[in-house]
Amino acid sequence: MFKRFSANYMALLLLMDGLIVQASLWLGMELRYILPFGQEVRPEWAPRWLYVPNLELHVAVAGLWLASFLLAAVYTPRKIIHWYDEFQRLILAHTVAALSLAGALYLANIPLLRLTFLYFYLLAFAGLLGYRVLLRLYHRMRREDPRNVARILVVGAGHVGQSIVREFRRQQWPGLEFVGFLDDDPDKRRQPVLGLPVLGVLDKAPEMVRRYHVDEVIIALPPQAHTRLANLVAILQEQPVRVRVVPDYFELAFFGATVESLGGIPLIGLRDPAIDGFQRLVKRLMDIFLSSLGLILASPVMLATALAIKLEDRGPIFYRAPRVGENGRLFHMLKFRSMVVDADRLLEKVKQVDEQGRLIHKTPHDPRVTRVGRFIRRTSIDELPQLLNVLKGEMSLVGPRPELPWLVEKYEPWQRKRFAVPQGITGWWQVNGRSDKPLHLHSEDDLYYIQNYSLWLDIQILWKTVFVVLRGKGAY
Repeated sequence: MFKRFSANYMALLLLMDGLIVQASLWLGMELRYILPFGQEVRPEWAPRWLYVPNLELHVAVAGLWLASFLLAAVYTPRKIIHWYDEFQRLILAHTVAALSLAGALYLANIPLLRLTFLYFYLLAFAGLLGYRVLLRLYHRMRREDPRNVARILVVGAGHVGQSIVREFRRQQWPGLEFVGFLDDDPDKRRQPVLGLPVLGVLDKAPEMVRRYHVDEVIIALPPQAHTRLANLVAILQEQPVRVRVVPDYFELAFFGATVESLGGIPLIGLRDPAIDGFQRLVKRLMDIFLSSLGLILASPVMLATALAIKLEDRGPIFYRAPRVGENGRLFHMLKFRSMVVDADRLLEKVKQVDEQGRLIHKTPHDPRVTRVGRFIRRTSIDELPQLLNVLKGEMSLVGPRPELPWLVEKYEPWQRKRFAVPQGITGWWQVNGRSDKPLHLHSEDDLYYIQNYSLWLDIQILWKTVFVVLRGKGAY
């Protein structure tokens, strides 16, 4: 869809990456002799192949970096539109490849000087990132050149067509220009739609393509216009444009709907995971590492909390709360018990509703909360056992908060889209209000997280969570 992110551009990136990685390997070994760091090393003290890259090492490095970059979708245009997406994937892929190389060298019992490896990693990192920065600056300077802009005509000015234009504008995709809409509705042709002109009826598509030098046509018609769609696609086959069809399934799809082919028949996935395979793998590895580390570091606090709860009323230490997880699966979320025993039976006595009649199940002065419970809620210590849920794979560190089953039953259909990703201990909602913003009344915060998911966003939320917990705002 984007002239800049063409096959030639992707091929250029791949070739440049290969050259930079190979050159960095050689230069990293040379720097080991030149720079005055580390213990003195002379080639005559050890076999020459330890310090001069040979063919086998070059081939191994090329294979590891290529596999890592392909798995991280570094060369997938739609995933590297924005600089932060591209740089995030690049850094992750480069680091994974370097760690894989270190592991392979260790298993093969091939020693490589640590400083040599460090020089290689840093040089390659600087080169891979540096020339991408220069390319982006170059394309930014050429942005006004009409030859670098893809001109798009949208067929259908209804809900679907307008949603497409809004989404492109929201994501600020570069190198695009909408020339306008086509629609048979005479009312829509009397005034602009989203600031774009309605250029005429659908039958005028070939003429508009030629007049406005259109590069791509996006057909966004309702299901009842299937016959018109088929005729329009046939007519446009004579034009030098790419044609894309947007199915009118916005209300049915969760996020990241996919298209697969089965014997030439396209299958549209409406409830596929919103996080792709590689992102999910990285997210899971981060969950395992950080939850394990958290359990070790928090073990003294957890033991003291367990003792305090037991001494207060002799009741159970943990509260196993049924919750709705990813894709609506039920699981039992662990928490330190902060309420009196059998608090669930008293729920009807404390439930409140807001001015619109919507249920508010969490209030700052709940009489069921114990003295110890009030403290561990304020400090969020009651959430620590959920690290075990994360370790088991039932939850993630970051994601929409798992919801009570009886509240989910009251959800509107659009709110259920929040279950398209693993549910988390902390999330966008928690760092933007916590209990001051009732979870089920602000599902739009969770949908924002899903639509804008990235590893960097997870890291930002974890960082902000630290300060939210220290302030104790909204925790009760």
